[in-house]
Amino acid sequence: MKQKTISKDIPLAEITLRRYEKPANLGERELIRKLCLSVGLLQPGDSRDVIVDILNVLIKAKKEQNDLTSDEICARVIEERKRLKLAMLGIASSNIRRQLKRLKDLLLIEKRLNAYRITERSSLNEIFEEKIEKFLLPNISSRIKEYLKKIDEL
Repeated sequence: MKQKTISKDIPLAEITLRRYEKPANLGERELIRKLCLSVGLLQPGDSRDVIVDILNVLIKAKKEQNDLTSDEICARVIEERKRLKLAMLGIASSNIRRQLKRLKDLLLIEKRLNAYRITERSSLNEIFEEKIEKFLLPNISSRIKEYLKKIDEL
């Protein structure tokens, strides 16, 4: 018998945070990979890590003061993965766009005039402090506290 769905629990916001060792003696891609793991963009043991290359491409574009379309990002990701002799997993343009949405949802990047860039071309540290620490985390934390209070009243 098929179960009836009463409602769908769709979060208004979500974030996963993980703590890893200090970032000493790591190469560029490994640093970005650890960041992606730390903020939940990548799962531990995940072999589909194209999001690392997407973020890396956007970081490099920021240094050049360039905004990139999803097609340009896709081409640069493929180029980067070939250079590093990595498997061509997750490079379909539909997946690149899905990963861009995830980066956008985490407020690390923004879309302006059909092109993507690191949010306001700011430093990633500044974006984390302003958008995540000061905005996203307090909102999530206060809502969790509301649930805790209600449960304590039971």
